[in-house]
Amino acid sequence: MKLTLPRFDKARVVVAGDVMLDRYWHGPTRRISPEAPVPVVRVTGTEDRPGGAGNVALNITSLGTPVWLLGATGDDEAADSLSNTLESAGVSCDFIRHAGAPTITKLRVISQHQQLMRLDFEESFSECFQEQIPEHLKNSLENADALVLSDYGKGTLTDLQMLVKMARARNIPVLADPKGSDFEKYRGATVITPNLSEFEAIVGSCPDEKTLVEKGQKLRRDLELDALLITRSEHGMTLLREEENELHFPARAREVFDVTGAGDTVIGVLAAGLATGMPLPEATALANIAAGIVVGKLGTATVSMPELRRAVSRVHGVERGVMTREQLANVIEDAKAQGERIVFTNGCFDILHAGHVGYLEQARKQGDRLILAINDDASVHRLKGEGRPINPVERRMTVLAGLEAVDWVLPFHEDTPEELLKLLKPDVLVKGGDYSVEQVVGAPIVHEYGGEVAVLEFLDNCSTTAIVRKIRREEDTVA
Repeated sequence: MKLTLPRFDKARVVVAGDVMLDRYWHGPTRRISPEAPVPVVRVTGTEDRPGGAGNVALNITSLGTPVWLLGATGDDEAADSLSNTLESAGVSCDFIRHAGAPTITKLRVISQHQQLMRLDFEESFSECFQEQIPEHLKNSLENADALVLSDYGKGTLTDLQMLVKMARARNIPVLADPKGSDFEKYRGATVITPNLSEFEAIVGSCPDEKTLVEKGQKLRRDLELDALLITRSEHGMTLLREEENELHFPARAREVFDVTGAGDTVIGVLAAGLATGMPLPEATALANIAAGIVVGKLGTATVSMPELRRAVSRVHGVERGVMTREQLANVIEDAKAQGERIVFTNGCFDILHAGHVGYLEQARKQGDRLILAINDDASVHRLKGEGRPINPVERRMTVLAGLEAVDWVLPFHEDTPEELLKLLKPDVLVKGGDYSVEQVVGAPIVHEYGGEVAVLEFLDNCSTTAIVRKIRREEDTVA
């Protein structure tokens, strides 16, 4: 399945559900308390993060998708912290505040990257606000492309059926992350995303794939769902749809550090994908990749667009090799976001020889990634004359992309690489030969945006033109 990232900024998602504050206290642990056999943590830092529906909203807005968040909170400092954090991240918050109950808060004590304890602060909200939820939601759905019901069983969403019907009547896809032992309340949703434990709590044990698919399809039909997505931890995900074969997505995590909030990432990325019109299988594959990223982080976390693009590129094996200008511009953005230094060089490279290889190895040492721009056949002919190039551009790029020193190869049709330099803005422009820095084509462009220009020497006695002349002399001799 080939994935193309959609324009997430062109869609709008509404999230309604249980808003929580995830609060972290960090500090070292060096001794056991004399009062009880528990570690003593000296708190040296605190951190507040949106949890529950707030984390779902953050996962969506981190992709550039506009998000409107509806939830219930207390009228307290925790609600203020949530609102400030979310609004600053670009989430439009509509909190129904109640002075009679605290904002749901989960306090985690962390030491040496390990969670030692969690303390929950929560009380049941009064039902008096329940009639306000549909009223607030109705207006927000007018311009919505998807609705996420983030249900953590905390009481915000007591009449889920009303909310599902409101959205489906407007042809808006509805996604729900289910909780509890009653999935009937999600009837008619587009897709629900239980994890394996939640799923088996409803349908019973699933000792094998066949049983899981059979029970999953029955549950999907019984609840009149378009699809059922079961998240299965290290076994990936399974997507079930009507009259379609099941799809299994392998787990993508390289290292699982913390699964907190992974379900929020799955439903958030899935919703953002569906909101753009992305087909469900592709949106699920994207959510699966995002989940593999987020479990490698500590605590509730989100996935940025550069991280997601980089992971998609890794899956498709396009972290290196031949690329178009558009592809390379995205890859460079991601690489720079990771702090990598980008080096650029260019040339005809008609017949690869030892001088080229040595020069490219030197160029690669100027940074972390090397871009090699290759003159296309027409521009080589203009520069080198009749009979050149010897090798067409496709063959030249294939050979050069196989060199260890080269990360990315792309062709260009202009006589100079100046347009590429304006587009890609590499950190270092490298040129080989007997030039001064001022003589290098494109140097003023690079200097203008703060880049560097370096001149490297080719190996002695290595020349493509000399090689071609020698071959032709020998051919003439033989003839």
